[in-house]
Amino acid sequence: MIRAVAFDFDGVLVESVEVKTRAFARLFADEGVETVQRIVAYHLKNGGVPRFEKFQTIYRDILNRPLTDQKFQSLCQQFAEYVSEEVVAAPWVEGAEQFLSAHCERYLLFVISGTPEEELREIVGRRGMKKFFCAVLGAPRSNEILLHEIMRRHRLSPSDLVLVGDSETDWTAAREGGIPFVWRQASHDIPLLPGFSGPAIQSLTELDACLSALERHEVLKR
Repeated sequence: MIRAVAFDFDGVLVESVEVKTRAFARLFADEGVETVQRIVAYHLKNGGVPRFEKFQTIYRDILNRPLTDQKFQSLCQQFAEYVSEEVVAAPWVEGAEQFLSAHCERYLLFVISGTPEEELREIVGRRGMKKFFCAVLGAPRSNEILLHEIMRRHRLSPSDLVLVGDSETDWTAAREGGIPFVWRQASHDIPLLPGFSGPAIQSLTELDACLSALERHEVLKR
């Protein structure tokens, strides 16, 4: 029986993926158009990876130069300044607020995200969402660790918990934990997740029916 649902944040509860994409482009605008395009492509391909890791990979594999601690701290601070207000103001994913309101007493609800945990909690609080969740958890801990923590603290088995995410990072974390996964595929133009054949939904208006089908062990057609 499903007892708990964990959600990624950006692109699953809130339509804020584009906010983060613009922030990466803005941070590296001085590197030139082609380099910015490579950085944005990397960012989009690796949704759910904490920005700390992205900055390190960008400097090592794209810019090909060392990332000093001073520059790293500056990037982190600038990124937070660029995105925080916009994410607070971003629209809900269709059906998300309604699902949380209707089911916060039926299920244990959680947020897990690659966003730094302190920043994530502030955003959730400012959006008036905190009341829905048992915990709001973020970076620097990985999604795998966060899911394990949720199960340990709340005495859940993998089959008791469902993760709703929108990235390969989310899918990998669910798969490694043996946790059922629901993919929020915002558009049919988005490439399929490698190896994923489970349920996909375009909005959270479909999530209630999706969870009911999972409990009945039905195979949902994508």
